[in-house]
Amino acid sequence: LAKKVSEAGVRFVEIGHGGWDMHQNINDNLKKQTTAIDQPIAALIQDLKDCGLFDDTIILFGSEFGRTPGIKEGATGRDHNNGGFSMWMAGGGIKGGVSVGQTDDLGSAAVERPLGIKNLHATILQQMGMDPNYLSYFHSGLDEKLVGVEGAEPIHEIIA
Repeated sequence: LAKKVSEAGVRFVEIGHGGWDMHQNINDNLKKQTTAIDQPIAALIQDLKDCGLFDDTIILFGSEFGRTPGIKEGATGRDHNNGGFSMWMAGGGIKGGVSVGQTDDLGSAAVERPLGIKNLHATILQQMGMDPNYLSYFHSGLDEKLVGVEGAEPIHEIIA
């Protein structure tokens, strides 16, 4: 369906897949969720390549939070962690096989090239042909930038 609406010219498509908030039973739930999404994501990417839309379509895979690197004693899941988590992107002028940043040895906090969500937004806006630090919208009497008052740089390392 995502491919079909993209072919029809829809510029933004969001596919949601719930069930990732694994505070309990992480071993079984993680296997279940990854099994449910792995093949459909691969098929979407291949379909976009086959119909010539991959180079013009940004695919972003992420969540609202990362997870703590360990499980508390007696628990079966992990808590939220906004100090270090991963997302991936493909298509739309994004380089394949590039990793930017690194967490500490525990995966608890970003220690090398930490980036904020505004850098992700700036990257997407730039790839859509917009200047992220110029684009603004009027809200409550102010012109506000989508990447915040201070602006943001795109993540240049991942742009082809």
